[in-house]
Amino acid sequence: MPLPERFLDELLARTDLVDLVSESVRLTKKGNSWWGCCPFHSEKTPSFHVVPDRQMYKCFGCGKGGGAVNYVMELENLPFKDAVAVLAQRAGMQMPEMGGSPGARERRERILAINKQAARAFHRWLNSPEGAEGLVYLQCRGLSRRTLTNFGLGFAPDGWESLIRELSGQGYDKRDLLEAGLAVSNKDGRIYDRFRNRVMFPIIDVRGEVIGFGGRVMDDSTPKYLNSPDTPVYNKSRNVFALNIAKRSKTGRVILTEGYMDTIALHQAGFDNAVASLGTALTAEHGQLLAKYFKEAIISYDGDGAGVKAAQRAIPILEKAGLKVKVLQMRGAKDPDEFIKAYGREAFAKLLDSSENQVDYRLAQLQKQYNLEDDAQRIAFLQEAAQLVAAIPSAVEREIYGGHAARTAGVTPEAMGLEVNRALKIRVSKAKKQRERRDLAPAAQLQPRSRGLRYENIRSARAEEGLIALLMLDPGAVKKMDGITGADFSSPLLGRAFDGLSRRARDGLSVQLAALTEEFTGEEMDHLAQIAIQPVAAGNTAQAIEDYISVIRGEKLLRAGGPEDELLLAAQKKYQQKKAYMEEKK
Repeated sequence: MPLPERFLDELLARTDLVDLVSESVRLTKKGNSWWGCCPFHSEKTPSFHVVPDRQMYKCFGCGKGGGAVNYVMELENLPFKDAVAVLAQRAGMQMPEMGGSPGARERRERILAINKQAARAFHRWLNSPEGAEGLVYLQCRGLSRRTLTNFGLGFAPDGWESLIRELSGQGYDKRDLLEAGLAVSNKDGRIYDRFRNRVMFPIIDVRGEVIGFGGRVMDDSTPKYLNSPDTPVYNKSRNVFALNIAKRSKTGRVILTEGYMDTIALHQAGFDNAVASLGTALTAEHGQLLAKYFKEAIISYDGDGAGVKAAQRAIPILEKAGLKVKVLQMRGAKDPDEFIKAYGREAFAKLLDSSENQVDYRLAQLQKQYNLEDDAQRIAFLQEAAQLVAAIPSAVEREIYGGHAARTAGVTPEAMGLEVNRALKIRVSKAKKQRERRDLAPAAQLQPRSRGLRYENIRSARAEEGLIALLMLDPGAVKKMDGITGADFSSPLLGRAFDGLSRRARDGLSVQLAALTEEFTGEEMDHLAQIAIQPVAAGNTAQAIEDYISVIRGEKLLRAGGPEDELLLAAQKKYQQKKAYMEEKK
């Protein structure tokens, strides 16, 4: 059953999109609009545009666009009605009774409730005779009782159905635990506990909800860590361990570690800004998430080969998300936990303050690959270093880091500067050729970004876009559009949008883009947002509508392949007259 249109209109009227987006994106006002870095893709230069008077957003980088409902759907990975429910709760409105079976939101809430009860059970077991081994292990790792409580650490008993039995008494069955990722099923269909005989780390999101778990063995058995699988509430590529605590840090920077224990040890030592990715390499989504709360990231990975490779992969991801990146170089210890135990908190604090700029770090790692006593290898090092330095946007920084590379290899800064400039010219030339190739295909530029939304008739589609843009800007214009419907359009997508908007305009309902969310896919809404964001000429609206309709009808007759009747000839004649008038006006 669809949501009542009047309810949706009132919800959109109560939801200010700028306020909504500001909860997750730093916005800066420019003129009548607001700009920020897109929450849906990594970027340094803000291309995410919020237009308050139209209550819509558009990213000129990734193409995402829409209204308040789309924003919540994309940000929270929710279906339409669940996103509406989030907005309704935020606006203090009661969702209408829809009937039917429980939806995705109810499933999410049930899994979150199961996870909360599981976390409580694990924590209780840690402090019971069943969890003595786990408690001793964590205490031997130097964790205090207070830390164990603050992070809700726990223990999973060495039994096949300990958690299943525990939660069955609370009304949950095996299938519930299976959906929550707390149980697994073998090939014979038997369902049993996923986590057994492990110390447990609850994974808590920024809202304070338990969304998953990590379990660690207490010996050398494998796998060392076992993590929750992806569920409707948990995705390891989109969540970060301890961010629920670190987001409150006043330092403005985040310390990125490789695992739970390093992060917890840093928090215990007073570094409340430490986090860790969840059993996976750092992703673009991780970078975007961290950029919402911090301006600087310090990578504090292990100093072994795997740690160096992980740091090298993480640097461009964090930089692309807009974070200033530094890398911690530890000597005398393999990880932060070991360093603090050996040298103390103050020594680690000094190490943080002297952490290395990511460019110097990458140059140092590059240097290790070459024998600079050999001229051929020295040249190869300088050429690769020049490529690295040429990618830096700032000319001042290019000169500084080019000088660092020159000193390392024993050449003059001037010689290195020439090499960097040569590499820079090649980069600029490649970018220019790519841009020229795009500019030489104007028809392609008029097509929707998504290949699944191709226009068969670009001339007609441009006129169709014009009608839609005018209708979204002025609902009263629908009175001048009598006699044309979406069936006359060459693009099925634009036809559906026109019919939906014109119907709402005639019924006195909102023609905000967000009002169409339920009827269109995210991809389609992105394209409609692109149409809505285009400037509309403030000339004679009636004449513009008449011209658009003339083009649409004329092109429809041509597509039909029938004889050139009077209507077609009239449409073509009118178009030619209009074209001649515009040429004369120029």
